Amino acid sequence: MKKNILLILSMLLILSMFLSMGYVKFFGKSKNIVEEDISANVSQHLKINIGREPLTLHPGLANDSVSESVVFQLFEGLTRKELWGQTVNAAASIVKISDDQKTYTFTIREAKWSNGDPVIAKDFEYAWKWILDPNNKSSNAYQLYYIEGAQAYNEGKGSVKDVGVRAVDDKTLEVKLANPTPNFYDIVSLGAYFPINSKVNDKNPDWAKEASNDYTTNGSFQLSEWSNDNKIVLEKNKNYWDAGMVKLEKISMLMVNDPEQELSLYEKGELHSLTSPIETMMIDEEMFYTQSIAGSYSLKLNTKAEQFKNTNIRKALGFAISRQEIIDNMNKKKVIPAKAAVHPAFSPENKEGYFPDYDVKKAQEYLQKGLEELGYKEASELPLITLAHPNNETVGIAEAIQKMWTENLGVNVTLGTFENRETPNYEVALIESFSPYTDPVNILESFSHAQSSNGWQNEEFENLLKQSKVETDTDKRLELLQKAEELLVDEMPIIPISFSTVEVIQSKKVNNVAFPYPGQVQFKWASLE
Repeated sequence: MKKNILLILSMLLILSMFLSMGYVKFFGKSKNIVEEDISANVSQHLKINIGREPLTLHPGLANDSVSESVVFQLFEGLTRKELWGQTVNAAASIVKISDDQKTYTFTIREAKWSNGDPVIAKDFEYAWKWILDPNNKSSNAYQLYYIEGAQAYNEGKGSVKDVGVRAVDDKTLEVKLANPTPNFYDIVSLGAYFPINSKVNDKNPDWAKEASNDYTTNGSFQLSEWSNDNKIVLEKNKNYWDAGMVKLEKISMLMVNDPEQELSLYEKGELHSLTSPIETMMIDEEMFYTQSIAGSYSLKLNTKAEQFKNTNIRKALGFAISRQEIIDNMNKKKVIPAKAAVHPAFSPENKEGYFPDYDVKKAQEYLQKGLEELGYKEASELPLITLAHPNNETVGIAEAIQKMWTENLGVNVTLGTFENRETPNYEVALIESFSPYTDPVNILESFSHAQSSNGWQNEEFENLLKQSKVETDTDKRLELLQKAEELLVDEMPIIPISFSTVEVIQSKKVNNVAFPYPGQVQFKWASLE
């Protein structure tokens, strides 16, 4: 690696989109961004790599890291996290909260869409009800269940007329909540609460499928080019209400998933960043440590499959894995066996977890119970298990698990790959995740029946989550969440494998890249020097 590296955000894109620290991180010098002097000789064109094609650029559908990494530059909610971590007004200029904390009234500021249309209250009401419409099949719908009538409408048990969001006039949005929600002011900054241009969507429902005049945005940037499997180009949105704070003129996002090709492009000056693991990089005086990323590997079991409807079979597979052996072979720093669902960064007690790392005897006992319940005599009679993993980086983990299951339990396992883990055409999927939330309820909620695609249902688990949302006593609320997690882990519709902490480094030549939420990266204040 050359001595003076221009810029390494090192996992800023693929990994930073999953960051799991619960506060804003900013890069570069701690300057007052209002007074920052951007040299006229430095091109404000950031060239980065997002690794692959985003699944969608519709803000109501985006729920994977790559899609969100683009969408969060293009749209803005009623509130947002500013550079230093405080939630502030964004598309809303005034927010009024009723004494019972069940009614929020937002005054929409004077702002325009990228095509010049005014941003109005209807655009928010329209977008939220679009997500909740069961015909649109948005997996983000559960994030709006705080709103009165939202869950019933989304589940086909209620009417859109009963959803508690209403544009009183062009500048006033009234939101009624099902229960008092003290942090709703923070929640409306999430992507599920972004607006869409209702006028454009009425005219062209497919507006979000390509870069065109109909792709209108209300955020810091607008979409100027979208070349499938090649690159996405964003340009500064001149109509953005706070355009004076936006320093970057352009962001080019390449879709390169070959590390050697990525390195070659970097050395030619065609990329400003590398997403390779930092352990392999040379560190020099141009770079410095910035933060840690908390992530995890786990196995997601399709409980609609015959053998995985059985809890004992699932637990047999979970207990038959030596997580420490897998970690030792991964050759990565700061990785520990995962014996819980929530990362210890959020729940420190989970470092110990709910079950032993490796217990073959117990695994075989669970297996025998499961076989008897399913009417089998031998493990070899179970249907073939397909263990899917996402890429070449995870094949070693998948092979290790395949070997342990075969040797310890005698089950038949084959390996496969997948692109979208939400597609339920797998028996077992190895997933790497970086939670976009710091609250355990949101992490656990992703395993609820309403949100998860793997078919697992547990009424007590769902009730505990519901109770936690209305419990105002912090200690009691955490107890409810711990009980929910214990239930989840005990039934093992997911099998935790490892918790990781990755150190991120970057050049001193980039300033003010923010991470308002662990799953997001924001370039509104970013600049190059």
